[in-house]
Formats: sequence, C-alpha cells, structure tokens
Amino acid sequence: MLLSCGDALIDFLPSRTADGREALTPAVGGSCLNIAIGSARLDVPTGFVGGISTDTFGRMIADHATASGVDLSRATRSDRQATLAFARVTGTETQYAFYDADTASRNWTYRREAIALDGVTCLHTGSTTLVHDQGATETLAFIEDARANVTIALDPNCRPNLVKDKDAYRARILAFCVKADIVKMSDVDFAYLFGDEAYAARAEALLSGGASLVVITRGNDGALAWHRKAGPIEVKAPVVKVVDTIGAGDSFQAAMLAALHRLNRIDRRRLREISAAELTRALSFACKCAAFTCTRPGADPPRSGELPRDAW
Repeated sequence: MLLSCGDALIDFLPSRTADGREALTPAVGGSCLNIAIGSARLDVPTGFVGGISTDTFGRMIADHATASGVDLSRATRSDRQATLAFARVTGTETQYAFYDADTASRNWTYRREAIALDGVTCLHTGSTTLVHDQGATETLAFIEDARANVTIALDPNCRPNLVKDKDAYRARILAFCVKADIVKMSDVDFAYLFGDEAYAARAEALLSGGASLVVITRGNDGALAWHRKAGPIEVKAPVVKVVDTIGAGDSFQAAMLAALHRLNRIDRRRLREISAAELTRALSFACKCAAFTCTRPGADPPRSGELPRDAW
C-alpha cells in the first residue's frame, strides 16, 4: 500500500457564469490528497494520512477521496474548518491564496497508535504540510517511525506565498530530502529552492545524501531523472491541448509511484536496482498521466480505464 501524508483542501477554481461573469467553482484538492487519489485511480491500494474537517467542505473532501478508492481509515476527522485555496491561472502557472488558519489539515498531529504500517511500502509527503512548524514536525516524526521499512517519497511542491522565512524553509526541505528515497520537484520548485544551480549537480548531491532517485519535471519539456545505478534519463511529455495545469505535478508523482509499484520496484532495496529501461517506462507513464490531467479542469487525474492501452 501507498500512503500519502499531508494536505487536503478545497480549491476554488476560476470559471465563468452563463452570462460571462467571472466565478469560482469549488473542487477537492491539496497536493498530498491529489496524489493519493491519483494512485488509487491507477489501481494501487492507497491510503491518506492527514486532517479532514467534518464540515460541509470536509465531507466533500472525504466523499471525493472515497469515491476514488482512497482508504481514509488513517485520516483524522476534526470539527475544525477545512482549508480553502483560491486559484488564479496566469500563463502556464497557477497561483493560490490560502485560508488555512486553525484548520483541520493544518492542525493534524501524528498519532502513532492510529497509523498502522503493516503492508505499507511507500509513504509520500510534501507541499503546504511542510511550510508550517507543526505540520513539518509531526510529519517528520511519522517519517522517522516509518522509514526503517518504508520507502519515503518527497515532493516539496513549494508555495512561496506561504513562506515567511525562505532560508529556514529551504533548510527544512533539505532536511526532509535527507530522509527521502525519492525526491521529485518541478523546475519552478527547483528555481525557488536552488536558483541557477545546475540540475545535475544538485541531483548528485541528493543522491550522495541518501536518495535513490531524483526527478525534475519541466512541464511541456518532460522530465529529467538521476538514479544511482540507472544513470541520467530524460523523457518527453506528450503534446496535448491544455485546459489548465492544476494537479499535473501531483498526477505525475502519483503515476510514477504507481508505475514503480506495478514494476515491483517501490521497495527501497528493489528501487536501488531498477534498470534504465524500467525507470524510463515509469517516467514516461507519469508524463502521460500528467498530460492527461492537463486536458481537463482542476486536479482530476486519470483512472486506468481512461488511458490509452499503450500508455503503460
């Protein structure tokens, strides 16, 4: 089983009324929940760990996740309100305004006795959960308990508008990288964290620090990956008609983890021995799923039956 630990929220997405006025439409989101939904839709047993409100929006989140096949038995339900995020699309990037004070997601705490790890092969985390002190502290405690037997996957999915101290945040992300077997980030995340540093140089540093796989996604330009054994790999992204890019990075991460699961390479020891051909296949599949997500509005990753037969 894959577990995804972190944020679950409601995105308000740009839309238009029948008479052409600007409007906002609520949709379930949150990077870590999106990843759980994405992998579950690809037929990988998946659970979500985090705080979900019992309010109207929280029920919307829970119903959506359950309908996609996500196991919520390890999630914490709370009467605190749900996190809300208002999205604005500018060019190929989506900017967010978050309303996250005293919410169920932000106030999640790690309950060791409530989170069974039997059968769990991979734990993913990242995004807004790591911005605030409490979320980062609780998540790190969970990772420390899990990492002896579970592969750790990280996607920082940076939200600069939430960061108060960039140097402290960067140090925190690097501390999480040291604990991770798989580090994936977008080119935008990379630029925010590492400026003009060369991808390969930072990837080699992360591999030396303990990671087995480092992936940089580049939107229309596909993805780059570095692995201790399989070497540097580049895969192309399919050309599609883009509606928006919301959730594309999450869909990539979900599909990559699902592909590694399908290849029986998600286990830490087996991941270290993955071949270049297997890794290329996993990354190509992830690019196809991310591209598919871009063809419809919001974070709506594909189900297995929606993909072309040759996608895998």
